[in-house]
Amino acid sequence: MNKSSKIIKRNSNKAPKPVGNYPHSVEVNNMLFTSGIGPRNYKDNSIPGNVYDANKKLIEYDINKQCHAVFENINSILKESKLSWNSIIDVTVFLIDIEKDFKTFNNIYTKYFKNSHACRTTVEVNKLPTDIAIELKCIAIMGSKR
Repeated sequence: MNKSSKIIKRNSNKAPKPVGNYPHSVEVNNMLFTSGIGPRNYKDNSIPGNVYDANKKLIEYDINKQCHAVFENINSILKESKLSWNSIIDVTVFLIDIEKDFKTFNNIYTKYFKNSHACRTTVEVNKLPTDIAIELKCIAIMGSKR
């Protein structure tokens, strides 16, 4: 980065608190980079669709509910920077069970990205922080009139 690059770190009041030492997003050189964002509820940190046993061990999750929640969290972060879905140019998707969840995720993704304008990479990981089944990391262009 050159010396004239201005870096703006942002945290949204309407996205789940980070589980580590990082901001929700960073703006630099007319680009917005998000950290990995999951589906946790920003009000109470709950995970939509998760079912736990008496010992608070996860026994079931609902990928449909988690997908919609993660997209809402990303949307909140975009709005903080006065951006929309059309500003996003790249999405990295992390799923804990790609075989089971990809089709559902892909159908929901298509509703949010109607014109398939962003590049996308989807990978399976064996675990994510907290009991989430999906996480997104995005790159957007600031001031985009797309």
